[in-house]
Amino acid sequence: MADSNLKQKTAKGLLWGGMSNVMQQLLNAVFGIVIARLLSESDYGMIGMLTVFILVANSLQECGFTNALANRPSFEHRDYNAVFWFSTIMGLGMYALLFACAPLVAQFYGEPELKPLLRYLSLSFVFSSTATAHNAYMFKRLMVKGKSIAQITALVVSGTLGMVMAYRGMAYWGLATQTVVYTFTYALMMWIFSPWRPTFNFDFGPIRQMIGFSSKMLITNIFMQLNNNIFSVLLGKLYTRCEVGLYSQANKWESMVHNSITSMITGVAQPVLRSVEGDDERQREVFRKLLRFTAFVSFPAMLGLALIAKEFIVVTVTERWLGCVRMLQLLCLWGAFQPITMLYANMVISKGRSNVYMYNYVAIGIVQLAVLLLVHSLGIQAMILAFVAVNVLWLLVWHSFVHRYIGLRLWHTLADIMPFASIAAVTMAATYASTLWIGDMRLLLAARVVLAAVIYVAILRITHAAILKECMAYLTKKKKQQ
Repeated sequence: MADSNLKQKTAKGLLWGGMSNVMQQLLNAVFGIVIARLLSESDYGMIGMLTVFILVANSLQECGFTNALANRPSFEHRDYNAVFWFSTIMGLGMYALLFACAPLVAQFYGEPELKPLLRYLSLSFVFSSTATAHNAYMFKRLMVKGKSIAQITALVVSGTLGMVMAYRGMAYWGLATQTVVYTFTYALMMWIFSPWRPTFNFDFGPIRQMIGFSSKMLITNIFMQLNNNIFSVLLGKLYTRCEVGLYSQANKWESMVHNSITSMITGVAQPVLRSVEGDDERQREVFRKLLRFTAFVSFPAMLGLALIAKEFIVVTVTERWLGCVRMLQLLCLWGAFQPITMLYANMVISKGRSNVYMYNYVAIGIVQLAVLLLVHSLGIQAMILAFVAVNVLWLLVWHSFVHRYIGLRLWHTLADIMPFASIAAVTMAATYASTLWIGDMRLLLAARVVLAAVIYVAILRITHAAILKECMAYLTKKKKQQ
């Protein structure tokens, strides 16, 4: 019964997470296309140079308490209440810190306009800090449906406003407003959907109990953001604002796809893996099923985006952005493995080993920075290729720890992911060769998307892939129930 309930909860979480992410990415795509047609590479470059500061400060404000609360075997109101007040104070502190540091950031890049822009963007910390506890409450209880509605609502409101501001010629201020309004709306929706409410009881005892775990998560999240956004900093310093803008455009589309997959997986991975803690065999079985599902979705999605990159960019945001195509294709190679990396990371977290989680990200951050500085003279594409190589190879390091904790062998991992990687690669190669004769960009884009989907599913059916059967069976069951 427990296994059946866990399977049902996991499937429901993945279904809602998947549907939500598809809807979010469609909305992101629509708003992104319209805004990219209205703004310049330079406008995106301005926001791109500040991205890492915003994300690092957001990690400091959250302090890793979402994962810390999810990892506690028992929890009560005082735990969430302590996190709420601590996070709110940190959010106000982060705003004050970045407000004061804005002139230094502008001086670092040699862009005076960044000073007021950073101060405006930093308002997002004040809003997001008030929803940290609510977000943790819903995450712990796998309330994926409510979070999905909150995210979609925030996207619609912020995207519409950002699009209107871009149309009215407000340049990068429209992008900044989109971020601030999204944060405000999402925080508001968290308050609406979460039944939990804070009280004026300033007991920070639970913070002291969680700080050992959460501090490691905090350091890890900071290095994760630095690792994922190091290009924006280096390009902003070493190259022009326009080149930062081209990279930001490529990174935006790649992140849109891989983040949707990662969010769907991580939305259920840690709570589910934690629920079977203590039974290594059962945990290994659950992990391998999640691994197969991740590979089943990730490889065709990311390799498919690489396949249609040129047509997609030309058709959606015009030829003006052609300079980002090769960057996008290279980033897709990393994006195919990124959800798998995050699944491994969640396995480590579920074991309570936040120190291992932290050391991994600190180490890869140092290695990555050293490699990028070593090859930066060879150009942006060489830097991206080096970034991809370091991150993909680091999967072996993650695997060594998971092997130690649950006995997962490397050949088991390869057996779980390589069939889907191989089928996706064959699918894209066959699709590419079959559509070379099509000259019209719009027709070529549509043909490649449809043909790749048909070939991928056909091969999975021919090879009797269990994961496809399970997905279809679950969807059919849900349809009958409705």
